[in-house]
Amino acid sequence: MVKILHFADTHIDVAAHGRRDPTSGLPLRVLDFLKALDTIVDAAISEQVDLVLFAGDAYKDRTPVPTFQREWGKRIRRLSDAGIPTLLLVGNHDLSPALGRAHALQEYETLPVPHVRVLSKPALLTPKELEDLPLQVIALPWLSRSRMMAALQISATDPAEMYAEMEVRIAELLDNWLEEIDPDLPTVFTAHASVQGAKYGGERSVMLGNDLVLPGGLVRNPKLDYVALGHIHKAQNLNEGAHPPVIYPGSIERVDFGEAADDKFYVIAEVSKGESKVHWHKLHGRQFIDRAITLTSLENVQDQLIGALPPQEELQDAIVRLTITYPRDWETDIDESAVRRYAEPAFEFHFLRRPQMEARLRLPEGQLASSMDHIQLLETYWKTMDIEDVESLNRLAANIIHEVSAGDEISSGDEVTEGADLAEPQSQDNSQAALPATMFEDD
Repeated sequence: MVKILHFADTHIDVAAHGRRDPTSGLPLRVLDFLKALDTIVDAAISEQVDLVLFAGDAYKDRTPVPTFQREWGKRIRRLSDAGIPTLLLVGNHDLSPALGRAHALQEYETLPVPHVRVLSKPALLTPKELEDLPLQVIALPWLSRSRMMAALQISATDPAEMYAEMEVRIAELLDNWLEEIDPDLPTVFTAHASVQGAKYGGERSVMLGNDLVLPGGLVRNPKLDYVALGHIHKAQNLNEGAHPPVIYPGSIERVDFGEAADDKFYVIAEVSKGESKVHWHKLHGRQFIDRAITLTSLENVQDQLIGALPPQEELQDAIVRLTITYPRDWETDIDESAVRRYAEPAFEFHFLRRPQMEARLRLPEGQLASSMDHIQLLETYWKTMDIEDVESLNRLAANIIHEVSAGDEISSGDEVTEGADLAEPQSQDNSQAALPATMFEDD
């Protein structure tokens, strides 16, 4: 049995702005991510795991600033000093799309760190490459579309056709390696990729580029004993109750409100040939609270807004968002300052206004839109918008309609008589048809 700690998607600089810690000078939100990473490193050492497997995306982008590289490096150095073999898979946020550019984890290859190995290319690692652990690891780092096309000499121009060809080539590569492995040793497959059937979290806001989606059957191959994935931020087992476990541990901290309801984890897996046990370890990061309310009455508006939030003690140190939807005319009746005073215990408070107006125009009873010309319809629209200078807008609209109508006559292919007035507008029926009917509604 080999004991593996598996984690992914640390994105330690995903929130590099905002309030800073007076001691370290680091943004407080960055410290949240680093505290989660410290918890993972502490667990690896205290649990005496045989291998740490990081499944990609150390940072938010491909060019992390040196300060964040230093903080990440401190944690990796602790694993190295403890003598724990550590595999660092390169993810899409770690990789530059330009050929020849260094990736974000390059320093661990350029200046080798004891017990730390970077996986920037597809590879099959035998016990010899794993410090004599009784284990085999097949690694698939993030594969950029351009690099993959060049490596496999794929010339397809249709994206669907190209990705289908890439999937076939990857499946062939994996099958070949599975033929080479020692059948008596457990085998781990690690990839930074999307897998068919996985449920996405809120990482769509930070993902880069299009995804290559691996077929579910590829990762559920019974020759594998554990599948360690990264890239999707929602923790999940894609092969629940069956072998092998196919695990996304998820990101180590909540990235945004899209992940407000998601718990965060790292995984310790006990991997044996034909049998593996998975232990989920919850990370207790900063809470996100996302509430919304639609105002339907002006009675006790502030009480309604405050009532949409949890008790103040639950707001303590949380990142909170309150979204309010209301008729635009009620704008002056909303006292934002009172709500902000209530939310003062929060770490951050986001007050999002969504004023609404009537989506469609209501015409007087008995009057049809088809009986009105374009200027009459526009005048009705201006009134609903409380526009003051209606006369100037009508003149501008008339000029535009006049010019468009003239252009339509020329482009229609009709013969134009020399000296004819090319600016003469079309008939009311033709110009009326050019207006979007969905803007208006008859009673």
